[in-house]
Amino acid sequence: MPHAADGGRAAHEGVPTPARPAGRDGRVLTRMPRRLLERLRRSVRAKLLCLVLAPLMLGFPIIMGLIWYWGEAYYHRLMVSRVGSDLATAHGYFERVIEGVGHGIDGLAGSQTLAQARTAPHTLAALLAARKTALGLDFLNLLDAEGRVLHAATGLQAGAARGEWTVVARALQADAGSAIERLAADELQALAPTLRERARLPLVATARAAPDARAEETRGLIVHAAAPVLDAGGRQVGVLEGGVLLNANLGFVDTLNAIVYRAGSLPEGSEGTATLFIDDVRIATNVRLFEGARALGTRASAEVRDHVLARGQTWLERAFVVNDWYVSAYEPVVDSRGERVGMLYVGFLEAPFRAAKQMALLVVGAVSLLVSIAGALLTLRWARSIFRPIEHMHATIDRIEAGEDAARVGGVASRDELGRLAAAFDHLLDDQAARRAELQALNASLDRKVAERTADLEAANRELQLAQRQLVMREKLAAIGELTAGVAHEISNPTAVIQGNLDLMREELGPAAAPVANEFRLIHQQVDRIRVIVTKLLQFARPGEFAGYVEAVDVNAALADCLVLTRQHLARGGVQVVQRLAASGRVRINLQELQQVLINLIVNAVQAMPAGGTLTLETVDRDPRSDARGVRIMVRDTGSGIRAEDLGRIFDPFFTTKKRQGTGLGLSISHTLVERYGGRIEVDSAPGAGAAFTVSLLAEPDYRNDGAARADGRESRETNAT
Repeated sequence: MPHAADGGRAAHEGVPTPARPAGRDGRVLTRMPRRLLERLRRSVRAKLLCLVLAPLMLGFPIIMGLIWYWGEAYYHRLMVSRVGSDLATAHGYFERVIEGVGHGIDGLAGSQTLAQARTAPHTLAALLAARKTALGLDFLNLLDAEGRVLHAATGLQAGAARGEWTVVARALQADAGSAIERLAADELQALAPTLRERARLPLVATARAAPDARAEETRGLIVHAAAPVLDAGGRQVGVLEGGVLLNANLGFVDTLNAIVYRAGSLPEGSEGTATLFIDDVRIATNVRLFEGARALGTRASAEVRDHVLARGQTWLERAFVVNDWYVSAYEPVVDSRGERVGMLYVGFLEAPFRAAKQMALLVVGAVSLLVSIAGALLTLRWARSIFRPIEHMHATIDRIEAGEDAARVGGVASRDELGRLAAAFDHLLDDQAARRAELQALNASLDRKVAERTADLEAANRELQLAQRQLVMREKLAAIGELTAGVAHEISNPTAVIQGNLDLMREELGPAAAPVANEFRLIHQQVDRIRVIVTKLLQFARPGEFAGYVEAVDVNAALADCLVLTRQHLARGGVQVVQRLAASGRVRINLQELQQVLINLIVNAVQAMPAGGTLTLETVDRDPRSDARGVRIMVRDTGSGIRAEDLGRIFDPFFTTKKRQGTGLGLSISHTLVERYGGRIEVDSAPGAGAAFTVSLLAEPDYRNDGAARADGRESRETNAT
């Protein structure tokens, strides 16, 4: 080792070895650690010096050792992962080659060309020879249903039994397939005379290989494929068998190497290699021996042979390949019977990777050392800037302790954490002063906020009183409803008695009643008026009892019927009717109740135009993109309009602007009926500009009051429409 050699040389050359100090010098040296420890306790400078030098003296060797260890471990994992990925790619290509031979045989076996040629021996022989060349096969045989040769594109004798081969036996069971097989020299001779010679390889003595007494390798490794041949009726009549010899198949191994190790995938100086073995003998490889000669006939190392062939495990590690070390991957090649007959190998030269790794580690070590030294020097220089802010802060603390509240650190040259700490310290002192000023301002604004909260409480109290008044009003309306219902029922009985006696008097008097017929008519009209008022009172008091059965209603037709029912009002008032009926959908509602609402709106519109005018009736479908599916009905007049102060009350019960007629229940009942089905009535009016009532109805009712409507399609209960 260099250091041992240098030490030996120094000893031989007489270099003196330092001796233990003695006497006064020794006592001085023993006192030095104590002084250093004491200085470390009291001096920030000494502590900073130790902190700066400690990484260089202790940390650097430890870090470099860890880097070296982790570099070796990472390098090993990286190489194993890389070569494992390469082996997976090679395995996939090898499997595709095997499957490709099988697909070619299977395609030919099921072709119409072969089916036609089976009846003509000369045509069949030419076809087999041509397809053997086209598919790149080394032999191609047509067997009968017993597995005996019928025709062979090579030298295989007719009648030879082939059923003992696994892929042929499977094909005889209608199962096409392909596999790797290892054939002896005589089996290759039987298939084709040229195959035996192509498979022969002289064995080359190889370092680290297991002993082998043979002088040459005569066995062959083939891709063996077979597929069933069926007649037109789907019955199996034979088997088509073929295969490719892999010994000395340099095109296969070069293509495999080109797929796994593309140009530029390895660093300069390294090279990728691929090999196919029969047992441990290289039969197809691009590994070179010398002067570009391929290492055919060389053998794998004994440890690789034992690991892969004897144990059946995959090798992912560096290995000695022919004459150098390669990062290597080996996997066993298994034949159709599950026996390990060879190996598939890929790998690349390790030396360039190891040299690059060592160079990288050396560069990292050198750069780290230089950076550590430069950092230590710069840190020693910059350490002086640490003391100034600390000294300023220490002086400021002393001044504050002395009672000087306005003391501040002031500006410092440092821009690091200590500089920010000094600025933050001043900021903290400023914040304390600002907090005192804020407390005074808060005390001043406290009374103002108390006054504001008092005003808010008074406003909330007013809102509460308004809500209480509304609640009282609702209770009064409920009481009025109950009273109205009672009065209506009490009036109904004497009204019925009056009507009955009036009818009896008319029948009893007969012609004698003619002089008082006008009086009878007037009494009858007043009784009917009482009945109408009673009906409205009951409908207002208990609207659920007057709910009708719903049905799918065409609002255009319903509006037309309402015009017929109100034609006397329209004619008497001189009102012109304009219709714009554009609605196409139907709504589910009680027809009589809808007519009651529409007639009430039409009559109100006519009464709002005593001198005549225009009544506009419109229907449109609701826009489903922005609203629920349904229909809108608009009733617009050109009357005097509704005063602004009355707009918010027109739907209130018993509210009316008709001082001499009306009960004030029409719009209230209409509003209740429409809302019962989930609809709504809206009004838009201005004094002198007429009024427009819009009735929005849903296609499917959304009942607001359970039991208020029933959608069963039966006839609805009759209600008065006024």
